[in-house]
Amino acid sequence: MGSGLLSIGTTAMFANQAKMDTVSHNISNANTAGYSRQDVELSTAGGRYTGVGYFGRGVKVATVDRSTDALLTREVNANTAVSAADQTRLDKLSQLEGAFPTGEAGLGYSAGQLLNAFTDVANQPQDLSARQVVLSKAEDLVNRMHTAANQVANLQSGVVSDINGTVAQINSMATNIAGLNQKIASVTGLGQPPNDLLDQRDLLIKKLAEKIQLTTVAADDGSLNVFIGGGQQLVLGSQTQTLAVAKDLFDPAKARVAIDNYGVLTTLDSTSISGGSLAGLLKVQDQDIGTAVNQLGQMASALSWRINQQQSFGLDLSTPPTNGGPMFDVGALQVLPSIKNTSSLITPPVSMTVVDARELQASDYSLAPDPSVPGTFKLTRLSDNKSWSVVNGDQIDGFKLNIGVVAPGDQFLLRPVGTSASNIKRVLDQPTGIAASSPVTATVNPSNNGTATAGALKIVASPATPYAVVNIVFTTASGGGENYDLRDASNALIGSGTWNPGSPIAYNGFELTLSGVPKDGDKITVAPTTYPSGNNGNALALLSLRDEDLVGRLNQGAGSTAPGATVTNAYSQVLGSLGVKVQDAKTSAEISAKMANSSAEMLSSKTGVNLDEEAARLIQFQQAYQAAAKILQVAQSVFDTLLSINR
Repeated sequence: MGSGLLSIGTTAMFANQAKMDTVSHNISNANTAGYSRQDVELSTAGGRYTGVGYFGRGVKVATVDRSTDALLTREVNANTAVSAADQTRLDKLSQLEGAFPTGEAGLGYSAGQLLNAFTDVANQPQDLSARQVVLSKAEDLVNRMHTAANQVANLQSGVVSDINGTVAQINSMATNIAGLNQKIASVTGLGQPPNDLLDQRDLLIKKLAEKIQLTTVAADDGSLNVFIGGGQQLVLGSQTQTLAVAKDLFDPAKARVAIDNYGVLTTLDSTSISGGSLAGLLKVQDQDIGTAVNQLGQMASALSWRINQQQSFGLDLSTPPTNGGPMFDVGALQVLPSIKNTSSLITPPVSMTVVDARELQASDYSLAPDPSVPGTFKLTRLSDNKSWSVVNGDQIDGFKLNIGVVAPGDQFLLRPVGTSASNIKRVLDQPTGIAASSPVTATVNPSNNGTATAGALKIVASPATPYAVVNIVFTTASGGGENYDLRDASNALIGSGTWNPGSPIAYNGFELTLSGVPKDGDKITVAPTTYPSGNNGNALALLSLRDEDLVGRLNQGAGSTAPGATVTNAYSQVLGSLGVKVQDAKTSAEISAKMANSSAEMLSSKTGVNLDEEAARLIQFQQAYQAAAKILQVAQSVFDTLLSINR
């Protein structure tokens, strides 16, 4: 009986000692990141058979278990990845927003100031100081364009640097997970789980999920396999696949994520990387920064092209007066061949020329031969994935395609506006070069009987023939309008038409708008300007550009064109769209952060250490330990009594 009591008391003391050791371990690691609460599982030692029944032989330690929940752990990892992606994108979008200032510091204000500066030129066409103000405002706009473009380019460089750093961290974590897998597999065969190693691995998996979306699959040997990017293997047992940063096929300024398979890089589809800070960085690079660059370039292209065009319509102050030269230059339109092309990479067989910059869209385009129709190409506008079947010489969205000999399978990225903001420069240096004068002037015959006067005379296109005297002679009434003949200086008929109120009379590149109503026999003469130095017709036309929808017109075919926006409204739209993106990103980041915190709290409530609970358990097991010691004391007393009886 004494030996039975001694054995039962001893195992009870050992069991409760194990309980107290584990509780102490929990308390010690209450603030250790990734630690899961552990508990000693006890079981009875098994009964001893006697003729009157089974007598218990005490307690034994079955195992040391850790609190865990595989479902909640996967949910935490998934929500952590989404939250990290959203927060990363929000941070970068906030930086991008800083490249587009508002108010007087903004590009819209600067563009408006440039066009408003033509007011003084129109009032005093010969005033060189007024003309110099225009050039100064033009230089200020160029500088602001460069500043915004440089800030966006620096942000892109920062994103690439962050991608490199993130990939390096992912590789380091994957290596550590593989090392833990090896350790865990080596001891799993002993029959007991290595709890602390499992906690370390779970913590690494969570940190890895902050960098990239992942899935895990447990193996029979206790190791955990990790997959990314829609099923790409990252960790398999104790082996890892290394991620690498590769250059984009078209744009060397962009980074792509690839799997390094024994020196052979396989680029991952960016859309397959759906979570983690890496996904946020790739989304900002591929969508947000590219959109901002194109919107900025669209403004630079449209405004500079339209001012240059209007300059070419007017006459400057040179002797003799000549058509005005360009005020701005944005460089050639960019064509980026794929590095896999077999056609020339130095001089690509594809180029673009601007036809009407007002129709240029804030988008990149992809171009590749269409194998189904030899001699044709598939052009896709990447902003909305609209595609066309095109051939050499076709005009799309304000630019003309010039396509030479292209090898089958070659691909090209077209950027009609992508470099305009960074390349724009003022090329007009002399104030006398501003073409303030209209090349033609309208004069009303003083003997006219009607009330018609020359309201506005605009040059809207280069003349098909040199300007000469054109007499507009109104003949007969026609409904609500008036028929007219166009006659040259010798009174020869060169054209005819019908004038209706509100509609201009157009001929040889000019448009004459009338105020009042003409009568039969009235005549208005449009002739070359006699004294260009005092004429302000083209300065007024340049001034009117501030109210012209010159950015983002969309040619819808069949002569239909969707209106664009004024340059100031276009900049406001850029600010508005970027602001909406930032607000949406902020909302997404807040929601995903709440979901991540909520799932983490749920997991912590099940696996975390509650110090109050552990303190109570420590007292409980201390009392049980003391009771077990009392068993030994009783067993000793019984043993001593038996010895005394034998004596």
